[in-house]
Amino acid sequence: MPLPKEVLTAVRAMVVLTVLLGLAYPAVVTGVAQLTMPDRANGSFIASDGQVTGSRLLGVAPTLDTGKQDDNGDPVTAPDPSFFQPRPSATGYATDTSYFSNRGPNSDTARQFYKEEAAAYLALNAPTSPGLTVGKIPIDAVTTSGSGVDPEISKANAAIQARRVAAARGLPPAQVAALVRKHSRGRFLGVFGEPGVNVPELNRSLRNLEATS
Repeated sequence: MPLPKEVLTAVRAMVVLTVLLGLAYPAVVTGVAQLTMPDRANGSFIASDGQVTGSRLLGVAPTLDTGKQDDNGDPVTAPDPSFFQPRPSATGYATDTSYFSNRGPNSDTARQFYKEEAAAYLALNAPTSPGLTVGKIPIDAVTTSGSGVDPEISKANAAIQARRVAAARGLPPAQVAALVRKHSRGRFLGVFGEPGVNVPELNRSLRNLEATS
């Protein structure tokens, strides 16, 4: 028994659309991207000495091994004061997943989390920023982003951290401030979003200084 005309039409449409939208269109878009912007198309990777160390799109916190272990036997780390730190992450800066904390503004766990993050920020930055108090901490320094791996921090956050980085590295504050300006951007089209500083690019510049010193 031959198939109804409507079924044959639907099958043909499915095959044609699958070829066009599932194969041809992605191939064309991928090819154009590889020709016009290969760096972005491949993930905006950051390399050092020929080795990929990260991406400009993923914020990862530079840490130091404290030589201690937690209750599970895993090494305990601490923020590396010689590098800029991204905003807190609900994912632990995991690069294979993305989610946010989902804490409500009136949540007890949120208040405790922000209190702990503020205390940690002050402990890390107050010694090089006299007069820094909880009320002067930029909001992005204690709140997580929607992705958990936001590569950018606010200019105010970067300015506070710049003093600490300069002191930790023995660099002139003006030199570190110049690097911050180099990796800063304004609002998209002058209207959308907030000005920010790319932390992975900024830390790569600091590593390059190490390599040339």
